[in-house]
Amino acid sequence: MASPPGMTTTDEREIQKSYWIQHCADLSVEAMMLDSKASDLDKEERPEVLSLLPEYEGKSVIELGAGIGRFTGELAQKAGQLLAVDFIESAIKKNESINGHYKNAKFLCADVTSPKMDVSEGSVDVIFSNWLLMYLSDNEVENLAKRMMKWLKDGGYIFFRESCFHQSGDSKRNYNPTHYREPRFYTKVFKQCHMSDISGNSFELSLVGCKCIGAYVRNKKNQNQICWIWQKVRSHDDRGFQKFLDRVEYSEKSILRYERVYGHGFISTGGLETTKELVAKLELKPGQKVLDVGCGVGGGDFYMAENFDVEVVGVDLSINVISRAIERAIGLKYTVEFDCADCSKKTYPEKTYDVIYTRDAMLYIKDKPTLFRSFFKWLKPGGQLLITDYCKSAGSPSSEFAEYIKEGGYYIHDMKEYEQMLENAGFDVIVEDRTDQVCLILWSSLLGICNFCCAS
Repeated sequence: MASPPGMTTTDEREIQKSYWIQHCADLSVEAMMLDSKASDLDKEERPEVLSLLPEYEGKSVIELGAGIGRFTGELAQKAGQLLAVDFIESAIKKNESINGHYKNAKFLCADVTSPKMDVSEGSVDVIFSNWLLMYLSDNEVENLAKRMMKWLKDGGYIFFRESCFHQSGDSKRNYNPTHYREPRFYTKVFKQCHMSDISGNSFELSLVGCKCIGAYVRNKKNQNQICWIWQKVRSHDDRGFQKFLDRVEYSEKSILRYERVYGHGFISTGGLETTKELVAKLELKPGQKVLDVGCGVGGGDFYMAENFDVEVVGVDLSINVISRAIERAIGLKYTVEFDCADCSKKTYPEKTYDVIYTRDAMLYIKDKPTLFRSFFKWLKPGGQLLITDYCKSAGSPSSEFAEYIKEGGYYIHDMKEYEQMLENAGFDVIVEDRTDQVCLILWSSLLGICNFCCAS
């Protein structure tokens, strides 16, 4: 929720401070997480959050909203220097009493919006916060984002995790001033951050990743716990493909257009009916784990979770489609989590998944052999990989088709080459040419659009 009209920054800070003084009375993990089951959640959630951080060993780290030190000790064990900050004096004092023996750690009682947060420009490698921005007004978030960017070194990272849409903890609250925002608010604010240094170099924040916290999805079927990782980069650094996806291929208008063609929840050929047909081949069983690479807005993931009671992780490089998928997951109570990430840079423990499912996404991957070998490692013994993708005829394509491939940034192979890459990765492969089916689906979709336009 936004701050009420007429509320000043001073009012906002006093309300938030009063709220946390009330909830810090016993300085427990339950108080920090505002949940009666905090101790159990913490055992699963804290290692997950720490595993998502960029490399910080020997680096300069600031922890904002450090509280009683749920993360401080483990950050201090690896960081070169750590500054832990919180605006509740009793909380930061308890943190120091627990973690003060780390000689590389300093503790500061300060509000992150105040002048006391005097950090030198370009001095920090990693800024970490967990449940902080939701206790700031919209303007305070925008101002802090700009300040954090200045504090970072070139190539430094910002990690933050927030509750979106609604509260997650079950602690009773007489009054709750928390701002439960849509994820796209945070994405927009940090995307719009730009600065120049004294040498005239321009910088911006590049989105490295955005995902649901899996511990909350698994334990509460709750996708509203979301984290972001941003990196400070020079504005001329090439991130062309991700920008192309979000500005052109999967802009908000493009997503709606694709869904008009393929059906609600789907942005690739065939929509729900083709999904039903292909998923039936997998013979999914309750409790199995599925990785969907190139998940789009999540229609296939919701279908699998609802109808087969499987756990699904959906990955896509486009923040627009992931944001929409997360928003649609709220309240559905499925064990589905979403992750905005480059699948070619992701790592998962070996033998994690029963099924890897990818629809019309591999044509964007240049180094397919390496990714296919990763797929093979991530699958359990006997696990299945289902891919649908566009292929070309054997031999050299026509000049017109070659230009189309180049303009689209596609990496397309003939069926034999595709099959060989999968076999080389270790898979037993069954290949089906579904060109006729795809053509029929596309013609039907076009006819549906024509009928809709005529009716309108």
